[in-house]
Amino acid sequence: MAKQLKKWQGWMLFGGSMLIVFVLGLLCFSLLERRAEVASVFNNRRVPMTDSTVAQNEKFKEDFPREYETWAMTADTTFKSMYNGSQERDILKAFPDIVIIWAGYAFSRNYNTPRGHRHAIEDLRKILRTGNPGIDGDGDIQPGTCWTCKGPDIPRLMREKGIGAFYGAKWSDWGPEVMNTVGCSDCHDARTMDLRPARPALYEAWKRAGKDVNKASHQEMRSLVCAQCHTEYYFEKDNHQYLKFPQDKGLTCEAAEAYYDSIGFYDYIHPLSKAKILKAQHPGYELFKQGIHGQRGLSCADCHMPYMQEGGIKYTDHHVQSPLAKIDRTCQTCHRQDAETLRQNVYERQKKVYDFAVKVNHELATAHLEAEFAWKKGATQPEMAKALNDIRKSQWRWDYSLASHGAAFHAPQEVMRLLANAMAYAKDARIEIARVVAKHGFTVLS
Repeated sequence: MAKQLKKWQGWMLFGGSMLIVFVLGLLCFSLLERRAEVASVFNNRRVPMTDSTVAQNEKFKEDFPREYETWAMTADTTFKSMYNGSQERDILKAFPDIVIIWAGYAFSRNYNTPRGHRHAIEDLRKILRTGNPGIDGDGDIQPGTCWTCKGPDIPRLMREKGIGAFYGAKWSDWGPEVMNTVGCSDCHDARTMDLRPARPALYEAWKRAGKDVNKASHQEMRSLVCAQCHTEYYFEKDNHQYLKFPQDKGLTCEAAEAYYDSIGFYDYIHPLSKAKILKAQHPGYELFKQGIHGQRGLSCADCHMPYMQEGGIKYTDHHVQSPLAKIDRTCQTCHRQDAETLRQNVYERQKKVYDFAVKVNHELATAHLEAEFAWKKGATQPEMAKALNDIRKSQWRWDYSLASHGAAFHAPQEVMRLLANAMAYAKDARIEIARVVAKHGFTVLS
């Protein structure tokens, strides 16, 4: 015989059920209210924009206070990890072999680790690579192209002056014009806040490859707005220093090299070795795509701009920095290990790469010095041709591996492969140089 509930028990069960339904209703109402609030922000903006590019970042603050507040935090330089972080570090002081490797090029003057986006303009103005235009008779040593990724004033200037005219100007011409650092309109259409790259080079590269950036998915856009700047590029010397991405043959190191070889391009001739050198320019996007996270469909923003929750409102953290600064919202959204284990996993990969890179630094610098010795002892261009090509190949792979800063984690296997090849080419160059100087009666390179 089934047991009957007592009358008071039935009323308690009924009351408890009603309480649960009431609480769930309040929760749902709160969530819907928050979502309606977000929708209202987009549909009833207090500061509506009529232009796709609005350079003044503070104009977005009233409608998007959470995003603006976290974006402003990119001024913070306190975070430090084992190898990178947000603090400025003098790379040439830490690794003096690099001064020899880049001898004769502006990077041998000054090269620091990057700080947050709020410092982009300040750091470009103070860096020694731009020279001292207007001081003691010095002129510009860099073109206007060097401003391209330093803030939302650039799309405005390109529209006003013309893209070619912007690139072809002197670097100092745009100093008074570029006042707003990397911010909202660099990644968002100010009218709709839709993600979109603001600079032409990425669109042009995709078009040459038969693709359309405008048809990319939202998840792809969460990387492409970064890829418009964090990508390998070069300046077309005979075309107003026009900025171009060497992606016509693919996104790998060797594909870019094949492209450069096909047009006979080099950035500079090394004054010691006389090798025609390619200078890599932070190919972060390309190397990210070679790593496991890129291959699994993650975006840059997933790890560098994780979501935040405030009540029922979910928004993107615009404090762009190392994911190690917020492991609970980056790595641990997918990985179950504790934060310290995950941090040490990253450091282990980075340490192996950087320890080997130091060895490549020394081998490559030595190859340049030994090539200089060979020239002084009477070596000829035909005798040195193979060695110089090996030096070019070595330095390209070495530089490509390290210039993006984050590749030791993004794609550690690819980076170690490239560094191993860089080491092999540097050793081959030294062996070839030894043969050359032996022909000229020298067996000791000193």
